[in-house]
Amino acid sequence: MSSSTPAGQEPVWAVLGASGFIGSSLEAVLTSAGITVRFVKAPRLTSRTFEVSGILAEAAALRDIRQDLAGALSGADVVINAAGLATPTGADSPELRGANALLPVVIADAADDAGARRFIHLSSAAVQGHRPLLDESTQVEPFSAYSRSKALGEAALGARVPGRCPVTSLRATSVQGASRQTTASLVRVASTPLSSVAGRGKSPSPVSSVDALCSFVLAAGRHSGTVPPVILQPWEGATVASVLSAAGGRSPLHLPVWLCRTALRTGYLVSGLFGERMHGTLRRVEMMWFGQRQAPGWAEATGNVPEPRVHQVLEAARKLS
Repeated sequence: MSSSTPAGQEPVWAVLGASGFIGSSLEAVLTSAGITVRFVKAPRLTSRTFEVSGILAEAAALRDIRQDLAGALSGADVVINAAGLATPTGADSPELRGANALLPVVIADAADDAGARRFIHLSSAAVQGHRPLLDESTQVEPFSAYSRSKALGEAALGARVPGRCPVTSLRATSVQGASRQTTASLVRVASTPLSSVAGRGKSPSPVSSVDALCSFVLAAGRHSGTVPPVILQPWEGATVASVLSAAGGRSPLHLPVWLCRTALRTGYLVSGLFGERMHGTLRRVEMMWFGQRQAPGWAEATGNVPEPRVHQVLEAARKLS
């Protein structure tokens, strides 16, 4: 329990983005852990910059919004930012950068002012793009407007002058839930002849469950020691083949690796000629075929790996379809 929580009282955690998929899923997990959840409305911001320095300057100018947020966060032990625009296939816009890059900095500043013990910003493993190994380094390779906006948010948080409230960017992987539209889409594809993997299908998949993510957020927020500036949601043990089998109830087709790589190279080349319009969709196909490995990180080192639930979540989603 936080030192800022009076003895005998439940800790209060403030969550921004309550109406979103992850934000709404957090309430049950936090409440069952004896935490009072305070939902705080996230302001709608826009940003005209593509640079970290510009994001910091824009955040510094939003004094009134920062003050209002600090008032709403007052008394909160932990602040969680689950707000933002989750549009992996969307185009760049001031609204996208405002929600995914500028807003996290404004919240971090407000959490400082409010005296919170910890601020957890929910980022995305998409910031590392096509890197063969996801990890907790600051090395990023964003490949789309969405991933660039999330990477810009992480970089801006890392560049701001540290305050009293430590900041952690938690990189969520490909989070699935029985009621999520992207999960329903995965179930539909996995149930058709389009369900396929490259080679043997044994490659690790970063597809994960919202249950495990919420448990990981809880563990990071409760941790009594230092939490690094960047942490990665742990791997849940899924492979590209096991994900499709759980979601579709059938074994996927095994395609030659060379054919999959050739198709992806061609697809990205064509997409690049049309302003990256197909990058998000192609990335989903790439993840379905090849997956992505994850390096052990803070969770494994501190014993904070949540119970894997991804296969159960996918099977539940299939039964609902």
